Amino acid sequence: MEKPADTQFPIQDSLKRRWSPLAFSSQPIDKETLCSLLEAARWAASSFNEQPWHFIVATKDNPEEFNRLLSCLAEGNQVWAQHAPVLMLSIAKLYFEKNGKDNRHAFHDVGAAASLLAIQATSLGLFIHQMAGFDVPKAKELYNIPERYEPVAAIAVGYPGDPEALPEQYRQREFSPRQRKPIETFVFTGNWGQTSPVVKNES
Repeated sequence: MEKPADTQFPIQDSLKRRWSPLAFSSQPIDKETLCSLLEAARWAASSFNEQPWHFIVATKDNPEEFNRLLSCLAEGNQVWAQHAPVLMLSIAKLYFEKNGKDNRHAFHDVGAAASLLAIQATSLGLFIHQMAGFDVPKAKELYNIPERYEPVAAIAVGYPGDPEALPEQYRQREFSPRQRKPIETFVFTGNWGQTSPVVKNES
């Protein structure tokens, strides 16, 4: 299933095709392909090149580990994410290695890494779905995540599946049109809320 973005301006094809499906195929992802996604994440930009991202990965090749990560997800997300062949948790290191000071950009940088992972996945015919709906304290406990490290998002990774196999409420979400705010509503010049002439439609 494809849901390409209806863009206001031209963008690269993998960006246009990227979206977050709920229907995943059980087709496994080979190790080389999975490493390619993580390699893309590795080359994200970060503040002071701190590279504050970490990923916990669980595949269906190891059912015990897969179910452990699955158990961290909100029940509503477990319904569909259980069918993906790979689950991940992204983790942010909240301090700078060089001086121990707080890194206020850590979540931003982990998000940048996850975005590159998503685009690499799209280029290979895969998709990812990032989730805020997971139990952060449980994840910290199950994986012994140290102090000053924080789980950011749960991620399902896989090949697209059959939307018709989803329960009704999720099927409706899968087929609903993609929406974005117009670019004019969030690009400013001068004062806050003043649309930049760079993007203003003068017609």
